[in-house]
Amino acid sequence: MCREPGCSRWLLFAVCAHLLFLLPPLRTRAFAVNVVPGGAEDENELRVLQKSEKSRRISRISIELKEIVFIIQSQSNSFHSKRAEDLKRDVLKQAADLGKELPTVLLIHQMDGHEGAWTILPLMRDFSVTYGRNSSWIFFCEEDTRIQVVKLLETLGRFDGSKEWFLGKALYDEESTIIHHYAFAENPTVFKFPDFAAGWALSIPLVNKLAKKLKSEPLKSDFTIDLKHEIALYIWQKGEGPHLTPVPEFCTDDVSSYKVDHCATTFSNFLPLCGEPVKKEDVFVAVKTCQKFHGDRIPVVKQTWEREAALIEYYSDYADISIPTIDLGIPNTDRGHCGKTFAILERFLNNSSPRTPWLVIVDDDTLISIFRLRKLLSCYDPNEPVFLGERYGYGLGAGGYSYITGGGGMVFSRVAVQKLLASKCRCYNMDAPDDMVLGMCFSGLGIPITHSPLFHQARPMDYPKDYLSHQIPVSFHKHWNIDPVQVYFTWLASNTEESFNGKKVGYNREDL
Repeated sequence: MCREPGCSRWLLFAVCAHLLFLLPPLRTRAFAVNVVPGGAEDENELRVLQKSEKSRRISRISIELKEIVFIIQSQSNSFHSKRAEDLKRDVLKQAADLGKELPTVLLIHQMDGHEGAWTILPLMRDFSVTYGRNSSWIFFCEEDTRIQVVKLLETLGRFDGSKEWFLGKALYDEESTIIHHYAFAENPTVFKFPDFAAGWALSIPLVNKLAKKLKSEPLKSDFTIDLKHEIALYIWQKGEGPHLTPVPEFCTDDVSSYKVDHCATTFSNFLPLCGEPVKKEDVFVAVKTCQKFHGDRIPVVKQTWEREAALIEYYSDYADISIPTIDLGIPNTDRGHCGKTFAILERFLNNSSPRTPWLVIVDDDTLISIFRLRKLLSCYDPNEPVFLGERYGYGLGAGGYSYITGGGGMVFSRVAVQKLLASKCRCYNMDAPDDMVLGMCFSGLGIPITHSPLFHQARPMDYPKDYLSHQIPVSFHKHWNIDPVQVYFTWLASNTEESFNGKKVGYNREDL
């Protein structure tokens, strides 16, 4: 028997070591995963453990993945449709990795129906008939929204799907604005509407209610200007549904941001870039003006963005050699400028720049970054008929057509101009609204309108700050009640903090 000092402690240590050695191999490997995560075998087991943990999280969620119908607000242009297909594949892969029944994922531009599918509300009856019995949620998102499926399930699982819910990341106007028809003028902050980039969701009971309402009272709105605001207004007012419920897990931070740990959705892009920006010489800029604005608007263009354009011409009702302007022989009109715009299109195709692949038509009070536009155009094929800008709609509840609103700038590929002018579609009056006539013509030709939220028909102050925070804008419009030079250098001028790949690093913007 051991009687020396400390002998009993050594004996206890030896027994413990022997017991540890006799532990079953599985326990030993589990211990090794926690202590030595470096080997290939350990990494595989770590992935197994992570998947197991994810499965346990799923098992605690009351909602099944198959109860969610994903709707990607996609477009038919090849660049946009590919991005939407990539997102669809990512959602389905996440579902497969969870071992769950695959959900329904739909792309809006592939849905049969009519031109107005992108306005969502005309689809409600189809959603109700097809998914009204076996689904709980319709989840909408943009092509650049990134979805963490497990977190989305956890988020939606907090809400009772048997009730009417309208969920999203809340935006609001700080002051009444023309793009929302000065709604809620006394206190515009009270009305919340969703940021589509973060994703938004409708419970099936609300979808069914809206479908029933739309069946008995078809949409009568003539214009679609800001869809996210108009949908929220219709749900609350005409559909007699709920206000938007803000959901903090619906985010627009970049996926690499430190803020996104709690997010079910993030936003992956601020300014698309697909290789080198198009060359300066590949973009022809046409500025519409008239004599009465030569003295105040044209100097702003020359102080700001004119230097970014290699090819630019000013078209007026008066030839002024000091600018210089070109008189196309089209009298100025107080309303639309259809005659002038079609004359510009003819000149672009036949005279000004017969081989330049891109044409941009802007107003003399448009503020635009040609540098950013050249980045954006790197993602589009000039051999396709492209008509690009901020999309509006007219009469889409009953046929109608989409169009690019002119103030934010209208971008045409040469192919699109060729197809347009080869058709017989022309202005019904010289003072007809040019942007709407173009939309009607392209719709008749089967050429889709391509929307980019980076073009803006109004001033920065007319949009929610949180909406602009995840953009690198290409254009704004109007000089009313602002210093346009200051707006340009604050929002649109090339910035050293703006990285080449289009990601936003940060701006020091004043309230304008």
